[in-house]
Amino acid sequence: MEKDRGEADVEIPVGLVHPALLEPYRPRFFLQDEVVTDCEITLDSPHRGIERIMEGIPVDKCNIITERICGICSCVHLWNSVRVVEKGLKIEVPERAQYMRVIINELERLTSHLIFFGHALEIIGHETLAMRAFIAREPFMIMLGELSGNRVHYACPIIGGIRPRCNPTDELAQKCLKQLAPAAEYLKDYADRILQDAMIMSRIDGIGVLTKEEAIKFQAVGPTARASSVEKDYRTTIDDFKYFDWDVVVLDEGDVKARVVQRILECFEILKIVEQGFKNLPAGEVRNRDWKLGKMPVTTCYHEAPRGELYDSYGLDEKGNVRHYKNRTPTLTNLGCMEVACLGEHLTDAVLTLASCDPCICCTNR
Repeated sequence: MEKDRGEADVEIPVGLVHPALLEPYRPRFFLQDEVVTDCEITLDSPHRGIERIMEGIPVDKCNIITERICGICSCVHLWNSVRVVEKGLKIEVPERAQYMRVIINELERLTSHLIFFGHALEIIGHETLAMRAFIAREPFMIMLGELSGNRVHYACPIIGGIRPRCNPTDELAQKCLKQLAPAAEYLKDYADRILQDAMIMSRIDGIGVLTKEEAIKFQAVGPTARASSVEKDYRTTIDDFKYFDWDVVVLDEGDVKARVVQRILECFEILKIVEQGFKNLPAGEVRNRDWKLGKMPVTTCYHEAPRGELYDSYGLDEKGNVRHYKNRTPTLTNLGCMEVACLGEHLTDAVLTLASCDPCICCTNR
C-alpha cells in the first residue's frame, strides 16, 4: 500500500547548499502542519559528464578517471571497472592480488561507514560523537596509506592484478594485523556509546520507515536495502570473496535506527574480513601479464560499493579504446527510496531520513 501524498500548505526547499547536506542536491519538502506530504529531490546540478569523457580513450586512462568518480569509495569504482576487462577478456587474477583487493576495498568500506556516522550524528546534534567518528576512522586511514601509498585514491587494482606498491611485505602485513586489534577495540567502544545513548536512539527510532515492499519496488540497494529486510549483497557473488568467512547483516525494522545499526554491525563483519586477509595472505605473484588488449564486446560487472550496487559496463575497440561506457551508482535509487520513507514525518525527521541512506552526490553526479 502506497503512502498518502496529501495536500500541502507550504513548500520548504533545502539546498543546493545547506548545513544538513554534505554535498549539493535539492530536496523540496511539501508540508501540511510541518508534516511532509510529498518530497521531490533534484540531483545532478554539478554534472561532470564522465560517461561522455570516457568514450574513445584508452582503457588505462579510463581507469584513472573511474577511480576519481568518488574520493570516499574510489577503490571499488576502479576495481569494478578493471573487472569489466578481466571478465570480457577472460583474464585470471593471482590469488594474492585477490586478497589485497579485498583488504583495501573493505578498509575503504569501513572508513566510508565511519564518515556516515559522523554526518548522521552531526545532524542529530551530537557533536562529540560526530567528531569521535573521525578519531575511530584515523587508524584505518593510516593503514590504507601504508598499504597503498595514498590515503584517498589508492590506485590498487590494475588489469590482471594489483600495483606492485600495494603488495605488502610480511613485516608490513604483520604490522597492520597488530594495528587492527586496538583500532577495533576503540571502534567497539565507540559503537557501544552510540547504541547505549538514549538521546540518539530515541531520536532515530521509528522514523523514516522504508518497508521491505517499498525497498524492493523503488530499488533500494546496499545497507539501505538490508536494513529493510532485503538480503542482497553483491560481495557474495564475487570470486575474490570466496576465501573469506563473513555474514551479510540484514535487519527488519526499515527505519533510520535500522540503517544506522546495520552499518555498525557491518563494520565488525568488515574487520573479520580484513583480519582473515592479513592472517591468510598467500605468497605468490600479484599480477598476471599473460594477456593481450584488443576488441572486447560490451561487458557488464556489478560490485557492492559502501552504499550498495555499483554497475559498470563498456566495450573495447581493436585499439583497446573504451566504447559505450556506462556507470550507475547506488545513491540514485537510494535517495529515491528516501523520498517515500520521509512521507508522514516531521520536517526535522525528514532531513535526517534523507541522510540515513548515506547519499554520495559526488558518485551520483558522475
